[in-house]
Amino acid sequence: MGEETEVIHSWSAPRSLSTSLMYSFAQRNDIEVLDEPLYAHFLRVTGADRPYKEELRSKMENDGNKVVKEVIFGAGTKKYRYCKHIAKQRVPGLTNELMKRGKHFILIRNPLDILPSFDKVVPPSFLELGLAELVSIYSELSELGKPPPVIDAADIQENPEAALRGLCEDLDIPFQDSMLRWEAGPKSFDGIWAPWWYKSVHKSTGFAPAKKYPTRFPTSLYDLLEQSLPFYNMLKRHARRSSYILNSTSPHPSLPVPANEKLLAWVGDEIVPRETAKVSVFDSVVQGGDAVWEGLRVYSGKLFKLEEHLDRLFDSAKALAFSNVPTREEVKEAIFKTLLTNGMYDNAHIRLTLTRGKKVTSGMSPAFNRYGCTLIVLAEWKPPVYDNEKGIMLVTATTRRNSPNNLDSKIHHNNLLNNILAKIEGNNAGADDAVMLDKDGYVSETNATNIFLVKKGRVVTPHADYCLPGITRATVMELVLKENLVLEERRISLSEFHTADEVWTTGTMGELSPVVKIDGRIIGDGRVGPITQRLQNAYKKLAEESGVFIPTHQKS
Repeated sequence: MGEETEVIHSWSAPRSLSTSLMYSFAQRNDIEVLDEPLYAHFLRVTGADRPYKEELRSKMENDGNKVVKEVIFGAGTKKYRYCKHIAKQRVPGLTNELMKRGKHFILIRNPLDILPSFDKVVPPSFLELGLAELVSIYSELSELGKPPPVIDAADIQENPEAALRGLCEDLDIPFQDSMLRWEAGPKSFDGIWAPWWYKSVHKSTGFAPAKKYPTRFPTSLYDLLEQSLPFYNMLKRHARRSSYILNSTSPHPSLPVPANEKLLAWVGDEIVPRETAKVSVFDSVVQGGDAVWEGLRVYSGKLFKLEEHLDRLFDSAKALAFSNVPTREEVKEAIFKTLLTNGMYDNAHIRLTLTRGKKVTSGMSPAFNRYGCTLIVLAEWKPPVYDNEKGIMLVTATTRRNSPNNLDSKIHHNNLLNNILAKIEGNNAGADDAVMLDKDGYVSETNATNIFLVKKGRVVTPHADYCLPGITRATVMELVLKENLVLEERRISLSEFHTADEVWTTGTMGELSPVVKIDGRIIGDGRVGPITQRLQNAYKKLAEESGVFIPTHQKS
């Protein structure tokens, strides 16, 4: 009577270093291995053709459930039994015990590396690869409460010891140095199909590094690659590379708002998950920052200043001579559908982007843009980004704001390098943002917001000659007048901001943010001033009471 044997299931697509990994585990003194025990059952059920089909079916058990019970989970002579499975061989009708028992892990490999060598025995196809079944296995195991470790063949090739140590840790078995090497040649446990598939691995004595440069990818396999990559990429996101590779990149960063990990975004003409929300490398926003954008905020089921933001979006697109622009109603529908799909009705921010669109070839000329514009609606759970109670600190940047002679700031474009350079200066100084001056040294705005000051009860803001005339800026200017305060719009020197009684910035992302220090100078008494507070309250009231309702979420 053999001792209790614990089964380790390896699931993979063909040509994924699965045989090399089986050889690796076979070197352990506590493991026996099985090479694709469900292969004969797969051939019987599917009728798939193989050059060794008749021999295989005559020498292997054809009843899959019998294989599971008597072979995979049968008594053994060692502590562990390693079962190499090809995902597509898990055909319907197999007992659930296969998934419920034992330790499972998934081995993946980029289809770009699999496909060129696949058709040596079998013509490649999506079904033959079995990547969809591999995703199904991952999902089913996750639903059972035991999501399997995922290991990428590329990680094994890059650093075999680190990858195997990490995998053993995930499987809760000790690592053994013997796993790193084996003798060349066929093995007694090889399947009958080995002469057709295992020629290269029989020449190996360990995990060889990947080739530095790939061979040309066959264009005949291009469509199959397109079909396969999404499944590989889905599994790759679950591969814990940092735990396998000792010299790996930093771990996946945490998000400021964890709930945004599962958001859905509108890209082009559809809603897609966060990780697949991408634009083409041929898109104008990638090629040259050639796009326009707006920031919108959602309050109590309503979009604040929606029409004003859309006016500016379309004005900016017209100024840049975009063609095939979506209609106003189409943009609204995309916004509403994105918010409703995410269930975002309050405390959310939208980054609305309209690019000139995808090009037929890379290059600067808009003549290459023949697909129409690309619309992006990125909605996130996002409270105001600044501390609007205690206030923020600013420094003055050496980077000057663009002149209309160069690039008119009234076009709300995506070419933000001018602002980003100033923001870098602010970051380096430990400030919240950076004040930007115009060519003559007068204050224009900050790298991200418009700016106001109060002196002796008068509210003053710079002319919008070198800066974007912000919608929040205009709203606050209206509120200043409604509050019966004096408003001036003029050139303002930096020293006037240093000596102001109060200062605040305005923007959709941060609303109305008090500034308590600029370039080391305390503004007023270093606290939020009375006029700032008064306007903050007025702005909050206006945002709560006005706006465009999100359809199906209107207040009764």
